[in-house]
Amino acid sequence: MSAEKPPITTTDSGIPASSDEFSLTAGPGGPTVLHDHYLVQKMQHFNRERVPERVVHAKGGGAHGFFEVTADLTQYTKASFLGQVGKRTPAFVRFSTVAGEQGHPDTVRDPRGFALKLYTDEGNFDLVGNNTPVFFIRDASKFSDFIHSQKRMPESGLRSNEMQWDFWTLSPESAHQVTILMSDRGTPRTWRHMHGFGSHTFSWINSDGRCFWVKYHLKTVQGIECFSESEAAAMAAEDADFHRRDLYDSIAAGEAAEWRVEMQIMPFEDAADYRFNPFDLTKVWPHSDYPQIEVGRLVLDRNPENFFAEVEQAGFSPANLVPGTGLSPDKMLMGRVFSYHDTHLHRIGANYEQLPINSPKVPVHSYNQDAAMAYHHSGTQPVYAPNSRGGPQADPARGADLPWSVAGGELGRYAYDKHAEDDDFGQAGALYRDVMTDGERQALVSNIASHASAGVSAEMQQRVLHYWSSVDADLGARVAQALGLAGATNGAAATAATAGTVA
Repeated sequence: MSAEKPPITTTDSGIPASSDEFSLTAGPGGPTVLHDHYLVQKMQHFNRERVPERVVHAKGGGAHGFFEVTADLTQYTKASFLGQVGKRTPAFVRFSTVAGEQGHPDTVRDPRGFALKLYTDEGNFDLVGNNTPVFFIRDASKFSDFIHSQKRMPESGLRSNEMQWDFWTLSPESAHQVTILMSDRGTPRTWRHMHGFGSHTFSWINSDGRCFWVKYHLKTVQGIECFSESEAAAMAAEDADFHRRDLYDSIAAGEAAEWRVEMQIMPFEDAADYRFNPFDLTKVWPHSDYPQIEVGRLVLDRNPENFFAEVEQAGFSPANLVPGTGLSPDKMLMGRVFSYHDTHLHRIGANYEQLPINSPKVPVHSYNQDAAMAYHHSGTQPVYAPNSRGGPQADPARGADLPWSVAGGELGRYAYDKHAEDDDFGQAGALYRDVMTDGERQALVSNIASHASAGVSAEMQQRVLHYWSSVDADLGARVAQALGLAGATNGAAATAATAGTVA
């Protein structure tokens, strides 16, 4: 214990408190009086100390660090934070599970969120990704439905593997991501031992106005390490906060976590006649077509000082793009640009970007004003535009908008334009046949069979078999054998026809 005299307890208004232990009562045994404002304030604040948890990515952890540029990128982008070799930008990263609520075990089978915020000298740049290079769906219209299928049933409040397989087998575009999820990559050993991906296709523009399509990859320097299904289950029982604890303890011990940042860069003109749609979030760009180029490193070396203030109140949005960076016609990305900011307005308030963890490190000049918890303000600045009183003015030359032409023009609800090699199962099959080792293939089969055996009906299992047989015939046969079923196509013809209508 320190011999230094502690500070005096105060109310939230800074007024010294009379007691840390005893309420104001009418005599030793009398009732508590209402005008004990310090007690009332403590109770009121306690009753409100939890903001609503995130609908998705509810449980997580995070750390501070920096991003450092290691390659000359000025031929590709005019972004200031990427403009000079050796330049460092302060960073904050939040890792998370996707489907679980607060308190859910860290090591369960689930994708992991990998959200990066860079406090650049042109405003905040956010990369809100996962530990997988693809996703389950390609259109934002299905996002809430997908998440509902991974959450809990309304009648029982229980999770349902049947519900998950129902959605997946009726959404064949999910095959690539589900293959990754059902491999041991679905149960990473720690956050430090997994890759991160922006997943979507984004865009860059250089100072000459030339545009490029890009994908962000963050490769763990610690190396990929995964739990087996049994190891993940054992750790969930032993320590539900294992990933959060590992990151915190390793940084506290002076062991910084590091990722090598790599880019795939596609010339803007290549997208039009590429062999499959390059904006499809369910597909990767083959490295043989667009090799990964090392551009920097991400280092996490400082723990939060307050978990709630920094991790829980962190807000990320794919709309946070600095000049030289931009979006693409990825339909999932288009939806996320709206959704993320909107959910933070609901969860942590209209002025959540004034919170220290979210506040940019550059001056903000905005015509937004007031609303709950407003702190920073514009003083005597005009509150409207246009104005003749010296208020801020937009600069099209410095804005972050990257244009692309739009074919067609009639409003409608369209699937992506078909390219020569668009296919829902092809890349998942290639991952199984050409990338995985024998041991990884066996683990995939075992993990699928375990998941499809837990509360999954015989009818749904047949649909599961058809799904995996569409990925690869050998994989389907091995899953059938593991489930003790006769074959991958028996009883699945009707499901095959149904799946074909939604491809």
